[in-house]
Amino acid sequence: MSTRAAAPTRREQILSEAARLFAERGFHGVGVDEIGAAVGISGPGLYRHFAGKDAMLAELLVGISERLLTGGRRRVEEASGDPAAVLASLIEGHIDFALDDRALITLHDRELDRLREADRKLVRQLQRQYVELWVEVVGQLHPEVGESEVRISVHAVFGLLNSTPHLAALGREATESLLRRLANGAFGALSGWRRVSDGRDGTDGSARAAAE
Repeated sequence: MSTRAAAPTRREQILSEAARLFAERGFHGVGVDEIGAAVGISGPGLYRHFAGKDAMLAELLVGISERLLTGGRRRVEEASGDPAAVLASLIEGHIDFALDDRALITLHDRELDRLREADRKLVRQLQRQYVELWVEVVGQLHPEVGESEVRISVHAVFGLLNSTPHLAALGREATESLLRRLANGAFGALSGWRRVSDGRDGTDGSARAAAE
């Protein structure tokens, strides 16, 4: 049986090129004709697939949020309840996203507010559910740490992993390895959080105050 990945559909090709162009030039800096030319069809021909650029942007940002959540849930199920295995799998999945879909990270940062309110709310809802997958498993691994601190750590690790559009080229394998070590190190730092934040290491608890 062949393991070759299915060729992208024309719709997927359009979305891929739209994401690249939007990220490079900004949403308003790209015309329908340019997107069409990138996939070898006329600008008007795009309207057989999408109502316009707004529809492409919505499908890109809603679509990646759905894929992250679906993939995260699948990884939780496959790890069979082992929190360490779940977290390792979630980290691997998010690193894959961060390395393979850098244009979508840029789009989210720059263009999310251009979505219709309903689409923007859907993206936020999907993202919150994805965050909760991480918060639950990190909380299981660090039961001594409060939920607020766990949630901050999850968002901080997302910020770290989602920095890929700004990273210098190290090569896929080296970057993946570095991001994995950094993410694990950040979560591992939670082990000393309660001791530091209540001043038992000789501090005055300023670490906790800074985070809050």
